Amino acid sequence: MTVTKEIVVERLKTVNGPDFSGNIVDLGLVSDIFIADGKVFFSITVPAARAQEMEPLRAAAERVVKAIPGVNGAVVALTAEKKGGGMEAPVPSRPAPPRPAAAPAPAARPAPQAPASHSQGKRGVPGIASIIAVASGKGGVGKSTTAVNIALGLAANGLKVGVLDADIYGPSMPRLLNIHGRPETVDGKILKPMQNYGLKVMSMGFLVDEETPMIWRGPMVMSALTQMLREVEWGQLDVLVVDMPPGTGDAQLTMAQQVPLAGAVIVSTPQDLALIDARKGLNMFKKVDVPLLGIVENMSYFIAPDTGKRYDIFGHGGARKEAERLGVTFLGEVPLEMGIRESSDAGTPVVVSKPDGAEARIYRDIATKVWARIQEEKGASEAAVPTIVFE
Repeated sequence: MTVTKEIVVERLKTVNGPDFSGNIVDLGLVSDIFIADGKVFFSITVPAARAQEMEPLRAAAERVVKAIPGVNGAVVALTAEKKGGGMEAPVPSRPAPPRPAAAPAPAARPAPQAPASHSQGKRGVPGIASIIAVASGKGGVGKSTTAVNIALGLAANGLKVGVLDADIYGPSMPRLLNIHGRPETVDGKILKPMQNYGLKVMSMGFLVDEETPMIWRGPMVMSALTQMLREVEWGQLDVLVVDMPPGTGDAQLTMAQQVPLAGAVIVSTPQDLALIDARKGLNMFKKVDVPLLGIVENMSYFIAPDTGKRYDIFGHGGARKEAERLGVTFLGEVPLEMGIRESSDAGTPVVVSKPDGAEARIYRDIATKVWARIQEEKGASEAAVPTIVFE
């Protein structure tokens, strides 16, 4: 049976709206429906103040869609985004039952406030010791190539490593790691990560065809990321490398706020234009209290293969100077090298295709520095916890 939007809409009409006032379709609460490879994606608009109590409504919508023959899974998100079609009208809350006149409510003391903490609301992933983000302020700076070679460098140094491809709109890991096919499931619920070169990998590119455009709103992206992070059988990992989307949009900010990141690596090219965007990425992580592990200068220089002459095509040293100015660790310079591009396109990253080459040594050195910075940040975090001694 072919699953169509019309079939999904008809099933969703059986789901009552908030406070049983009509159904969620006629109330205009359902976003555009996207279907790919038997998986159905959509969001439901609810008042922001009532988001928590609307979880049963979301679960009901997910349940009826999953029951449709031919549906392999459903990603349903709650969003408070205002849209046309009646969605901007607030949904009335159910009135509270009146108290008996003879039993007036006693004056309540204000509840004690929990101390502010940047880790509040961040739930770790079982089995994963550290999660790091590899990010860039803009696209086209070689972030994904850097991320995969750092992950392979960490694995070459004896660590158990996974990679989460968080770039929903442009997933690169299937091609970079030469992984094909669909992930299997455990009991039809938890996904098994794909594997190659000793890495455990999850990417939206495994779930949809390479040429399928992902035309999703922010809440749907976050639901997909949450599933790929928390509903995957990662097993025991020393570190999970997250290849973040480029830029500093909603997906990046929400990921930084909700996931207990051990730190972030910023990738930039040397020229001023790229560094301006890299600063935005650095400042975003600073504002959400994510440690900055360091900066990588990619496409740092070019060595002509015929003459051996060096050319600084994009300038040189800009990322190093920026790191020094901000007091951030400079992790290393990666040259603009044809072999890196060719091996990446072929699905055999340079760290595994030429492990003894100069470029592979650069990435392994960067990976060593990244792991050292993770341990430094862990030590600093543990030292910041006060010890209470009873005498």
